[in-house]
Amino acid sequence: MSSPPPSPRSTPRAFDARALRLGVNIDHVATIRNARGGRHPDPLRAAHLSVEGGADGITAHLREDRRHISDDDIARLKRELTRPLNLEMAATDEMLAIALRHLPHACCIVPERREERTTEGGLDVVGGGERLARIVTRLRDAHIRVSLFVEPDEETVAASAAIGADIVELHTGRYCELALEEDAAGVRAELARIASAAAAADRLGVEVHAGHGLTYNTVAAVARIPEIVELNIGHFLIGEAIFGGLVGAVSRMRQLMDYARPPRPLHRDRATTANDVEP
Repeated sequence: MSSPPPSPRSTPRAFDARALRLGVNIDHVATIRNARGGRHPDPLRAAHLSVEGGADGITAHLREDRRHISDDDIARLKRELTRPLNLEMAATDEMLAIALRHLPHACCIVPERREERTTEGGLDVVGGGERLARIVTRLRDAHIRVSLFVEPDEETVAASAAIGADIVELHTGRYCELALEEDAAGVRAELARIASAAAAADRLGVEVHAGHGLTYNTVAAVARIPEIVELNIGHFLIGEAIFGGLVGAVSRMRQLMDYARPPRPLHRDRATTANDVEP
């Protein structure tokens, strides 16, 4: 069975006025809440505080085992957020049905294993293309933007474009691990791989996001890659919020991103894309 052809996308490298958006993942606010049960701390409140600190959007991962974010969290976020909601989800029929019920601004399809602590790698788009293509098509037919969380690999990026993904989110976890190990040569090589994958996606008309493991110390190098238009950051910001508050943590990350890539004005011919339009 052949994969459906991708529908037309906006032109490559279509930046918004800020040039680089920040999506804040609030999963681990729910992790803390679920450690003892009850309703505190509330992920929705964290979302509002993140927006106050400079977030352009909110990401939440509804896992199959519901270990942190709950179905009710997704419903409340979609109903009450003033910024776009990016729903991270596994490529399952259950999650597809939930996405079609709530109609978030975007869905990021991620690999998921019950025994992992966090998402450990990118999707196998080359090997699982037919199954993913069906879900991508259903989501796009509902006017939900579709992102695939992938390794920074040109073959995987090309396969993502072939099944109609609007966006690829490049996995920055290996780069962050190498930075923590102070492996300068490894860091340079991994950044080159991320930059190459981002350029390949841009040439194919696929929007480029990046995330996983980013911190104050590692964000700038990724932010400087011109094809990347959004960074999604969660665990580190929630951890920093314990010491100095969430608004301050998000605001500092926003400042570091803007320093690495200063905002630029809209291109007069660019198409509306991503988070330009409020949900």
